[in-house]
Amino acid sequence: MCGITGFWDISLKRNKSSLQAIAQQMSNTLLHRGPDDGGTWADEETGIALGHRRLAILDLSAEGHQPMVSANGRYAIVFNGEIYNFLELRRQLEGLGHIFRGHSDTEVMLAAFCQWGVEKSVKCFNGMFAFALWDRQKRVLHIGRDRLGEKPLYYGWLGKTFLFGSELKALKAHPDFQPEINRDALALYLRHNYIPAPYSIYQKIYKLPPASLLTVLPSPGASEPSPYWSVKSVAESGVAQPYNGSPKEAISALDALLRDAVGLRMLADVPLGVFLSGGVDSSTVVALMQAQSSKPVNTFSIGFFEDAYNEAKYAKAVAQHLGTDHTELYVTPEEAMAVIPKLPSLYDEPFSDSSQIPTFLVSELARRKVTVSLSGDAGDELFGGYNRYFLARKIWDKIAWMPSQLRQISASSINTLSPQTWDRVFANINLFLPSGAKISSPGDKLHKLAEILMVDSPEKLYKGLVSHWQKPESLLVEGCEPTTVLTDPQAWAELPNFTHRMMYLDTITYLPNDILVKVDRASMGVSLESRVPYLDHRIVEFAWQLPLSMKIHQGQGKWLLRQVLYQYVPQNLIERPKMGFGVPIDSWLREPLREWAEELLDEQLLREQGFFKPELIRKKWQEHLRGERNWQYYLWDILMFQAWLESNFH
Repeated sequence: MCGITGFWDISLKRNKSSLQAIAQQMSNTLLHRGPDDGGTWADEETGIALGHRRLAILDLSAEGHQPMVSANGRYAIVFNGEIYNFLELRRQLEGLGHIFRGHSDTEVMLAAFCQWGVEKSVKCFNGMFAFALWDRQKRVLHIGRDRLGEKPLYYGWLGKTFLFGSELKALKAHPDFQPEINRDALALYLRHNYIPAPYSIYQKIYKLPPASLLTVLPSPGASEPSPYWSVKSVAESGVAQPYNGSPKEAISALDALLRDAVGLRMLADVPLGVFLSGGVDSSTVVALMQAQSSKPVNTFSIGFFEDAYNEAKYAKAVAQHLGTDHTELYVTPEEAMAVIPKLPSLYDEPFSDSSQIPTFLVSELARRKVTVSLSGDAGDELFGGYNRYFLARKIWDKIAWMPSQLRQISASSINTLSPQTWDRVFANINLFLPSGAKISSPGDKLHKLAEILMVDSPEKLYKGLVSHWQKPESLLVEGCEPTTVLTDPQAWAELPNFTHRMMYLDTITYLPNDILVKVDRASMGVSLESRVPYLDHRIVEFAWQLPLSMKIHQGQGKWLLRQVLYQYVPQNLIERPKMGFGVPIDSWLREPLREWAEELLDEQLLREQGFFKPELIRKKWQEHLRGERNWQYYLWDILMFQAWLESNFH
C-alpha cells in the first residue's frame, strides 16, 4: 500500500531537476501513505514526472523501490495496492522467459504489461490497485483503478499539465493547481454525504471510476476513461444464469471461495491482523483467517461506553470462541471527538459519514501492533444485509396499489400538521398504550412516510431512502445537481427484482464512494494497509449468480454467508439486531460540540461564504438544539463542509 502521484507537462517548460523537485513536493504530501521509502522519476524530453511513497508490505528490500522501470526499459510505473495473485502470474511469466530480480508484485505487473499489454493484464490481476504507467515507446500515460474502487485515484488537466494522485493534497502541491470549488459537486455531497465519482470538490479534477483505464494523450480532453470490467454486466449475467446447485453445495462453494480470498490476503512480510465487530461479515473473515493460521490471529475492536453504539462485547465473545489474540479499546466521547479536527486533512474533500470517527480509531488501534488489517466490508451489498433491502420492498409492496392521486392526498393530509404537533397528538395516545407499543418520534416518521407516498417508482423510493438533503439545490446559493448513476436510468442494470436493483446501486455508488473511501483514508491516515476479502472479483461474480432466496431468507439477510459462518462460530454468538458503526453525533451536537458547531453555522459567516442559504440550516439547528427534531445527519453534512472549507481556504 502506497501513495502515488505525478504529472505530465506537455509544454516542456521544465528541466529534469525541476520536474523531479515538483514530483517530490507532491509525493511528500503522501508521507502517511508510505513512510518507509520514497522516490521520483522524470523524463525531461517528454515532461513526465512520477512520484511515490512506499509502505513496504511485500519484498521489503530495495528491489521493491518505486518508481520502477520494466526490464526492457519500455515502461515506468508508480503503483498503490496489492496484486494478490502475483505469484501465480509470476510463474506464468517465468514460463514465457521473463527473469525477475526481486520478489515484488510491482515487478510482476511490469512484466505482464510487457507480455500482454495493459488491458489484458489488468483483467488478469486479482487485487486492489491504482497505478500510473508511462509508455516510453508510445509516449502515452495509462492510469488504472481496481474493479470495485478500493484504491483512490484523482486526475485532471490544468492548462497544459495533466495531474494525478492518490489524494487531492498531492495535486494541490503542484504549482499550477488552482483550487476552484465545484458547486455542482456540492449539491451531490448534500444528497449523499460524499461526492460520487467521477466528480471531486474541485473544478476540472475527477476521480477515475472503478474498473477503468484512461490512456492520456498529449492533448487535454482527448480521451475518456474506458471500463475493462463491469458490475452491471456481472449482475445481469449472474441473474440471467443463476447458480443451480443445492443450498448445501452453495455453502461449500462460498466457503472455498472465501477461504481462498482470505488466504491470498494473508500474504505479507509484515505483521497482519483484522478488524472485528462481532457481526456476520467480520466474524466470517476472522474465522477463515484463524482456520488457516498456525497461531492466534490479531483481532481489533473499538468499544463505546454508550450501550446503543457498543459492539465490543459481541466481538470479544467471537474472539474468545475462535481463540484470537484480541485487542479492544473503549473510547471516551472526548477521545472520539478529538478525531474531528483531523477529518478535513484526512479526506481532502467534504465527507460526512460519521462512522469515519470509529473507523479511524480502530485503524489507529490496529497500527500499534500490525501493518496490514483485513476488514469485513462489502458483505451487506453482496449478500443482502442492509435494512433498506427489507424496508423498501415492504413499503413499496404496501403502497404500489394506491392510485397516485390517493397517495398525494394522503401525503398532503399528513403534512398539514407539523412533526411537533403530531408528537403532541401521539403523546396523548401513548398514555393508553403498553410500553412495547409506544411510538417514538412519530412526527418525524409520519413526515418521512409522506415523502415516501409522493414517489411513483421503487427507484425513487430507494433514492429517497439513501438521500440526506432531499432537495439539495434549494439549500445552495449556486449549483445544479449533475446526473449520476443514481439518477440516470441508462446506467441501471436490467434486473427484474427491486431488491437486486438496490443491491446493484449500492455496489456502484455507496460502496466505492462512501465505505471504501472511509476505510482507505482512515487506515492510510495511520500508515495501515486495509484489505477487503469480499471484494475479490470471483466472490462478487459468484454472489450475483446466487438466487435472492439464498441471500434473503425468511426476512433475514446474508443467509448463505451466515451458514458459512455457523460452521465456525455458534449461531447464538452472532444473532442480534444489526448495528451501525456509529457515534452519538446527535447528543454531541447539543452538548460538547455545540460551541464548535455554532461557530461554523453562524448566519453571518454562512452569508459571507456564499455557498449556503442559511435560513433552512439555522432552522434545523435550532430545532435540533431544542430536541424537537433529530437533524444530526443533515447538520453533520454542513459541518463537515464548513470544517473542510475552514481548513483549506483560510
